[in-house]
Amino acid sequence: MKLLNDQLAEILLQEDYVHDTDIREAIQRSDARHTSLTEELVSSGLITKDLLGQAIAEHFGVPYADLNTKIPAKEQVLKIPEDVARAYRVVLFQYGEKKGTVIATDTPDEIRSRGSEFAELLGVAEVTFAYSLSEDIDAILNVYRRTLATRFVKIIEAKGRVAPEIVDEILADALLYRASDIHFEPQESELVIRFRIDGVLQEAGRIEKQYYENILNRVKVLAHLRTDEHMRAQDGAIRYKHDVHTVDLRVSVAPILDGEKVVIRILSEYVRNFSLTDLGLSEHDLAFVNEASKKPFGMMLATGPTGSGKTTTMYSVLKLLNRPEVNIATIEDPVEYKIAGVNHIQVNERADITFARGLRSIARQDPDIILVGEIRDHETAEISVNAALTGHLLLSTFHANDAATAIPRLLEMDVEPFLLASTLELIIAQRLVRKLCDSCRHSSKSKRELLRKLIPRPERYFPEESVTLYQARGCTTCNGTGYRGRIGVFELIRVTRELQEFMVKRPSSLQIWELARKQGAHSLFDDGIEKVRSGVTTLEEVLRVVSPPSE
Repeated sequence: MKLLNDQLAEILLQEDYVHDTDIREAIQRSDARHTSLTEELVSSGLITKDLLGQAIAEHFGVPYADLNTKIPAKEQVLKIPEDVARAYRVVLFQYGEKKGTVIATDTPDEIRSRGSEFAELLGVAEVTFAYSLSEDIDAILNVYRRTLATRFVKIIEAKGRVAPEIVDEILADALLYRASDIHFEPQESELVIRFRIDGVLQEAGRIEKQYYENILNRVKVLAHLRTDEHMRAQDGAIRYKHDVHTVDLRVSVAPILDGEKVVIRILSEYVRNFSLTDLGLSEHDLAFVNEASKKPFGMMLATGPTGSGKTTTMYSVLKLLNRPEVNIATIEDPVEYKIAGVNHIQVNERADITFARGLRSIARQDPDIILVGEIRDHETAEISVNAALTGHLLLSTFHANDAATAIPRLLEMDVEPFLLASTLELIIAQRLVRKLCDSCRHSSKSKRELLRKLIPRPERYFPEESVTLYQARGCTTCNGTGYRGRIGVFELIRVTRELQEFMVKRPSSLQIWELARKQGAHSLFDDGIEKVRSGVTTLEEVLRVVSPPSE
């Protein structure tokens, strides 16, 4: 069985890898957030995954097998039958008489006596056992997982509780593959299920449409929606329990020509653990964000399209500022993540709580820091500027394609130029790009001239004739995509005294950007290129979300 939190704590204390106080605090966070102790220890920087694995391996008296850096081939893993692999939680880490056959497991104490049985199963003279972290074992065991379509057929043939079982399988797969959204798309004769993984939609499975009504009703019941309403949009929420985790899901149902489409947003716990340093900001940009966040009043804006990570950025700033001596309040639609010590207000049109009205109420509650989920209209913009002017630090998100466009758009909302100039401190524009999978990433040389087909003036970004670029082959860790996780590309404009004076003249976005560029600002594309050069992502991925300059 997997190590329990108290067992893991005892091992780390015995081996003197962490302090007693740190362990107790990590266990408290683990219990409160329904996460594993391993996640809390690693995310808080108390220990690395490698050291954690080595500590546990030392305790069991076996070597440590790092399944992250040395991933066994699928064909090798499948040499152990699925029922055996899952029952004993084993992965064939190394195979062959010359190098020796090594089986990785997170239960070495339970199976070390079965060496002869595994040797006979694999047709080798001897096997040895090594320890691997439970999450890494789980990731490799996914190679046995059959497609959703195959499992749908099996569920239907069993004639059990078809709809609940199918919905559970879909949700389990979405969590396994770290999807942010699940799309149930009814078509003329079938239902298509798609997952958005790292910002890109991928088809997950199909099922005959005759089963969709029951599946739809199952989702509606879980989300506390009306099952007899088919002609209007509905929104709901589900608290879904999966293994040791509890996940919050936001459900949207909308009528389309072929039925009712459902989109489920998975509200990941990772945002609570995110810090500013995790976002992908350069040291230069990070210094500007830290500087602006330390000011007692003023306004910071994050801009970009839906799904570009604006809320995550603002929450990361909030985490930095969240101290017992300050009063932090938010007005959001919806409140996606709850932070201990922060007062969250949910927009509710039926109860007459709009952004503007909620913001007025917050201003009377003696706040030090205010987060406005989004500035959408003149009234909210005006109150936000006034709040920032009267001694509050105000954070918000705003829909604009780039940092320079945010200023003219706010002025178009009839915000007085001199008030905006007096309050605005920093504008952050951002996009999200997929990160190359660390497990299968590799570098290759390319002639700079070949890049001219993709970007104008490649010599501006790649002065060398022979350019080192990075790609990924695709492996079990990244589900064959070559990418795993996302990171931001950023464009920051600091509101300097010169820009304040310029704003009163109502400049265009182009004029604003020319001035910001002279003062050292870099574009989204510039930041993306830096992440390409450092091997974080690919040029194709940057071009997917950001256009190169036309000059």
